[in-house]
Amino acid sequence: MALGAQAPPIQATYDVVAWRITYVTIDADGRELPASGLMAVPVKPPAARSPVLSYQHGTIFKDAEAPSNATRPGEPPILLAAAGYFVVAADYLGYGVSRGAPHPYLLSAPGAAAVLDLLVAARNWRLREGVAGNGQLFLAGYSEGGYTTMAAHRALEAGTEAGTEAGTQADTEAALAPLRAELTTVLPGAGPYHLAATLDALLEQIRDDNPLLAALIDPGFLRHLGSGVRAEVRRALVRKLLPGDADVTFDTRFIDAYLDDDRDRIERQSNVHDWKPNLPLRLFHGREDRTVPYVSSASTLQAMRGRAAPDVSLVDCRMAPAGHLECVPEYFAHLLGVLAPQARDL
Repeated sequence: MALGAQAPPIQATYDVVAWRITYVTIDADGRELPASGLMAVPVKPPAARSPVLSYQHGTIFKDAEAPSNATRPGEPPILLAAAGYFVVAADYLGYGVSRGAPHPYLLSAPGAAAVLDLLVAARNWRLREGVAGNGQLFLAGYSEGGYTTMAAHRALEAGTEAGTEAGTQADTEAALAPLRAELTTVLPGAGPYHLAATLDALLEQIRDDNPLLAALIDPGFLRHLGSGVRAEVRRALVRKLLPGDADVTFDTRFIDAYLDDDRDRIERQSNVHDWKPNLPLRLFHGREDRTVPYVSSASTLQAMRGRAAPDVSLVDCRMAPAGHLECVPEYFAHLLGVLAPQARDL
């Protein structure tokens, strides 16, 4: 889901220089792979500072739409950099320099690692080049970008889930500590943070759309399906999430955990909703979203408040209808509205 055409107009204050940065991260099996991302740098006077905004893109199906390939003036990272942010945007594995490798779709560890390893690499670049930050770091993204934002936030607060840029665990902690100290606010939109609940809701849509399958499938009993029905349900779930004309490869193993009724495996490899964030978290979602059902954000808010998270909120999209793509412009307006009173040095 490329969001560039739906991003709201942002006042361009600065020219922007865009760089592709390459680094090393991990895939879903813990193997080291090269990865790439975009650094969009506002052209400011010498010694001027900028807040850092890590922008995680939504689900995209063409490599040309990856941030380091899509540097047109209307793309969100470029627009946000023109407003004064130092923007860092991971391509994710499977795009950019790692095209051909499977994209670890909705798998929390490699998603978080792609973001955090890029932030470490970008910080090292800034220190070498004398590009000053202002001590503020924001994380934002919509759809898969919202999910990956949440995964990176959880990993950064925990300090235990990074890839290879940092090296050993001690090196990881040392590399992540400055990022953790700078993290200010996190703004994920419409992400499938509670993947099991998301897939339950999508399965209900499949039941509504396929009367012949409806009597055969039910969450909690999927492991008993025959091979033919199982394959059809798997294809239906994949069609709900991914088109057939993608030019990148998706690792969809999360669906197999779901079809095995293995909620423990889904919790370990995918769910990012049930933990206690200590920093401000601003969720955003539309109640009529059928791509990533609203229950994902609602259950996340409930779980986090149950853990006594100090500052978590959920803002509902006000569009009519409040669907997935329909709410993208309002998400960007929400993002800018939340950042406006916080971000310094723009």
